Amino acid sequence: MHDFKGKVALVTGASRGIGRAIAVELARGGAAVALNYAGNEAAAAEALALVQAAGAPAARLYRFDVADPAACSRAVEAVVADLGGLHVLVNNAGIAVDQLLMRLKDEDWRRQLDVNLTGAFNLIRAVTRPMMKAKGGAIVNLSSVVGEMGNAGQAAYAATKAGLIGLTKSVARELASRQVRCNAVTPGFIDTDMTAALPEAARQKMLENIPLARLGSAEDVARAVCFLASDDAAYVTGEVLKVNGGMYM
Repeated sequence: MHDFKGKVALVTGASRGIGRAIAVELARGGAAVALNYAGNEAAAAEALALVQAAGAPAARLYRFDVADPAACSRAVEAVVADLGGLHVLVNNAGIAVDQLLMRLKDEDWRRQLDVNLTGAFNLIRAVTRPMMKAKGGAIVNLSSVVGEMGNAGQAAYAATKAGLIGLTKSVARELASRQVRCNAVTPGFIDTDMTAALPEAARQKMLENIPLARLGSAEDVARAVCFLASDDAAYVTGEVLKVNGGMYM
């Protein structure tokens, strides 16, 4: 567990899955946590309760679309006003619309870019000022193993996740002089609602490509994210941390 006492963290896409696990792990470390969600009120309420139970000194829900730059700016201003600052940003919100390239609709291509890549940019731009004012901060972007190795049927998703890696490295160089670090995590196949719904044959095929012979957990990813967000990684920036069980090295 890493020490986040006195820190305020904003996690996007925090109502379920990996985002929820990250929010809970930050709370265990003593962070005040702002949880972004897109629309699932019930899931968001559950996540908030878990974060509070994990020991967060303060926790609040913020409903907004990360693809909306004005909404992102307003949300960051609200977090700073409500919780007293902003020291950690985790860009986790994302969507996947899987389809073969020749059948992919224009609107599905654009929406994945808007949420997965532009959404991260919107929030990074919005948090830059308060983090520089605080003389430091940590940004962690959730990319994917698919952004590193590609995957048939996921051209748009892979493009957005690869773009996040380039964005991460550029932001790391640009903000380093202000003591704001930016890193990325690339999860592999993680045991989520989506993978749980796969047929058993498909799950076994996935496992054949993973040297550690298991799917990752949301907590595996959360611990990696919290390391990069913590002062224990104070000399780490521009890094891409693979959390994939060895499936891509």
